[in-house]
Parts: sequence; structure tokens; C-alpha cells
Amino acid sequence: MSHVLTLVSSPGRPVLDEALLRQISAHLPSPADPVWLAEGVAADIPFAPMGATDNRRIADVLRLELGDLPVDLFVQAQAHRRKRLFLADMDSTMIGQECIDELADFVGKKAEVAAITERTMRGELEFETSLRARVALLEGLSADVVSTVIAERIKLTPGGTQLVRTMRANGAYTALVSGGFTLFTGPISATIGFDENRANTLLVDNGKFIGRVTEPILGREAKFETLVELRAKLGLVREETMAVGDGANDLSMIQEAGMGVAFHAKPAVAAAAGSRVDHGDLSALLYAQGYRLEEFVA
Repeated sequence: MSHVLTLVSSPGRPVLDEALLRQISAHLPSPADPVWLAEGVAADIPFAPMGATDNRRIADVLRLELGDLPVDLFVQAQAHRRKRLFLADMDSTMIGQECIDELADFVGKKAEVAAITERTMRGELEFETSLRARVALLEGLSADVVSTVIAERIKLTPGGTQLVRTMRANGAYTALVSGGFTLFTGPISATIGFDENRANTLLVDNGKFIGRVTEPILGREAKFETLVELRAKLGLVREETMAVGDGANDLSMIQEAGMGVAFHAKPAVAAAAGSRVDHGDLSALLYAQGYRLEEFVA
């Protein structure tokens, strides 16, 4: 079978069963028997289309068939299914928070900064200009608050550590590429287990933020360039790469990857991405690559 459909529900709310798999199989050309990757949570349905295949069109049709069921799906060719390069955004992707919003809370400007962040992630504001404006509001804040934010406010997205560690255990290279700040990506990437991290540098003087970052700013174009650079360095083809993010500054990276995934993303990003996770956690990206639950690395 040349192609595969993967259905994934949230691990905390497994809704897949044999009847649903049969129902969905009926909409695929020449489907094979379903294969459980994690019973009730994730399953593959191999199939064999004739001629050219529009994976996105098939996915759109199947989403309509699923209706309101909290199930994510991935339609792809079997070739290069297990990726060898993985790039991930940090804020609201690998972690559940926006770090700059949490820093702004310490100067009483969280609501103001969060509103700008939301508009930026929706693509309504240019990222670099927006970041400069938000960082300027942090001027005078002690850099020591970063450790407090990480310890007390940052929560890792479920499934993320398993995703990175399982991919690395199977030979993939992983990079955390963020429009946020190295003060956060350094410890967070180490905790999760990424090979490397790239982000912006907040400038500090006498232990306090001066309201500026090092130029040039790492934004949408830099994320795209990182994917292209690492792909070439590792000698990979496009289909061997995967990228995930939630905001507009992730979109170029997502669209360039062999599997580009919008994760609980802003509407414009979800609509433009080749794949998306609307319901589950980051472990969905392991199931999408054909990993079984018993293969996950904690």
C-alpha cells in the first residue's frame, strides 16, 4: 500500500473503535485492514489510490465525515514516513505559555502584551516590529525573574518530551526554533531533550533588561532558513523533515517541511498547513510517523 491514513484521538479521551475505523475505511480507495498503534487512541489504515493523490483533499473529506468527533488525522505517502529532522516552535507549542506574556506580568503589562502577541500570531502584525515593541515594555525588569517564570509558570505540552526523545532514539535530529528568547529555550530544550535550540537574545545590563534584543531578530524567515540549512547539512530530502508550530511566524517553516503541522493553531495557520492537530497532544506526531505506543521513549 502506497499511502496511509492515521487517525488519532486525545490520549485522555480515546474515541476510536472498530466501527469508526470501518466507517472511515469506506471512504478510502482500496483500503487494507486497520492497524492499531494504541488501542482506542491511534490507528493506521493503509490504502492504495490510483494515479495522482491529493492528500489534503482526502483529509478535508474525512474531517467532514468525522464531524464533531475529537479525532485528528494525517494522510500521507508511506515513503519517508519516519522523519529524520524535526523543528519545533516553543511558545504555545512545546510549552503551553507565551514567555513574553509571562515576563510582562511582572511589570503589570501582561494584558497589553498578550493582546499584541495574539494579533501577531494571527498574522495581523509583522513579527519583528511587534517583538521590538513588546520587548521595550520589559525595560528595567530584573533578568532574575526568568528562573521564577520557568519554575512556576511554564508547563510542557503533553507528549512533547516523548516526541523528541523517541525521534532522537530513532536517529532523528531535533531543533527548538523560537521567536522567543534564549533564556527560555536553553533550559526548556535541555529538559525536553532537543539536540539544539535557536532563539532571540534579550539584552541585559546590570542584571536588568534594557528593552531590546540582539539584531537580526529570529522570526518567520529565520525559522524557514534554519530548516533549509539543517536539511542540507544532514543531506536529507524534503520528505524526511517535519516542523510544528502554532503561529503565523511558523508558517514558512511548516510549509517547507515534508510534514508541516499546525498545532492547536491560529485559524489562518491551520488552514494553510499540510497537516494539523486540533484535538490531541504532541504524541499525535509520533503516531503520524507510525510509531506504536510501546515504542515511545519517556
